Amino acid sequence: MRAFANPFATRTRGSWSLGRLCTILLFCLGSIPRAQAGATLLLEEPYSYDGALAGTGHAVVYLSNVCSVSPVILRRCDVGESGVVLSRYDGIAGYDWIAIPLIPYLYAVDRPEAIPLFADAKLVAFLRDQYRRDYLEALAPDRPDGGTPHGNWYEMIGSSYDRTIYGFEIETSPEQDALLISKFNSQPNRERYNFVKRNCADFVREVINFYYPHALHRSVIGDLGVTTPKQIAKMLAKYGRHHPELQSSNFLVPQVPGTVRRSKPVHGVLESVVAAKKYMLPVVVVNPYIGGGLLAGHLFHQGFDPARHALILDSNLQLDAPMTRNERLAHQSRLDELSQTPSVIDPLDEGKNEGKTWERLLTSAQPGLDASGQPVLQMRVGDDLAEVGLSRANILSVSWSSELAARLLEARLRQELRPAATRKTSHSDVEKDLALLQQLVSLQPREVAITPSSTNGSRAHAGASLQ
Repeated sequence: MRAFANPFATRTRGSWSLGRLCTILLFCLGSIPRAQAGATLLLEEPYSYDGALAGTGHAVVYLSNVCSVSPVILRRCDVGESGVVLSRYDGIAGYDWIAIPLIPYLYAVDRPEAIPLFADAKLVAFLRDQYRRDYLEALAPDRPDGGTPHGNWYEMIGSSYDRTIYGFEIETSPEQDALLISKFNSQPNRERYNFVKRNCADFVREVINFYYPHALHRSVIGDLGVTTPKQIAKMLAKYGRHHPELQSSNFLVPQVPGTVRRSKPVHGVLESVVAAKKYMLPVVVVNPYIGGGLLAGHLFHQGFDPARHALILDSNLQLDAPMTRNERLAHQSRLDELSQTPSVIDPLDEGKNEGKTWERLLTSAQPGLDASGQPVLQMRVGDDLAEVGLSRANILSVSWSSELAARLLEARLRQELRPAATRKTSHSDVEKDLALLQQLVSLQPREVAITPSSTNGSRAHAGASLQ
């Protein structure tokens, strides 16, 4: 993978400085040598059952100066490499921890230019399975019939499709990184997961405390003694404030726009109980004193907002300020103007329900890869089969229909411009999306061509096999 080097020269606020921003993480593509290594706690919002029940989310640690020989053997990064994400997993080939490169961990692709603009469940499953087949067969082998295996292996890749992620970075030294590599490579890597005593947050706590002893700890009151992702993120942010000699920062990685259900706010244990009527009301009825104690403990420990003052990781893997309310309204007005062109796909739609139109087209679409390995969708429009590029690198060059490509951009923009998404959307990303939509709208409409049956070969067939 190509390097991510000193990305974050952008608009700043408060106590932020350009020098500090330039050493946050090593996300950005480029050839500038890395000036600073770091350990970054990634706090991930809950989704699915976790979002509906506990809501504690997930935690992993990204080490910018640590790479891997394999997913279970670490080494120092060479110049131009981007580091790995380490996490504790349950039920993956008997291992306790696994190391995954940053971009695959976030997006299930091996390079930034292949990140899709809009994702649905079929595309996410396809990209995850394709990456597994290319790089992770030893950890998650095919079923005997050659199909995709069941299990938790999907948690290793494509996390940004499922949830919003908050990053809390703190400076490390090459000597510290070398000691951690030696420790992890010399100790047994056998499955140890336990929800109460050895969960994902415990693993991250142990890694950060290796670098800075006693920096992170459990909350006996707020989390009833269980280590939670939000608690250790709160502690690391506090540790960074108390140690200004260590460069530290926080940022946000948005959930990829699409039809995948949006993630929920992350909570601690006590916070989850107090915030949910289904838990709190029975406690109050059975014992009002316990209920009052829980409420008092919650009020004492509340106040940590992981999104506060966080910059946004944009599509260029640089940090940008979130949109303001006035910027959102201006962008919304511009999108409404561009969406007035009548549709040849659905003439009655007239641009008013483009998100629903695109979602309707997605139901019969099949994901695949083009000749350069970029994601595409093949979809039926009438009797024709149309191919649409899904990334910034191929949406103009691969798409057989500029209108279908414009529909994709409109659906993405509608999600980015929702009032609730303002704090989680990069201003520069919306500007780029609007400019790309302008290009697509300005193209002469043409009939959707029939995609040759040989296009994309076995890669397209792999997408169909997932359905």
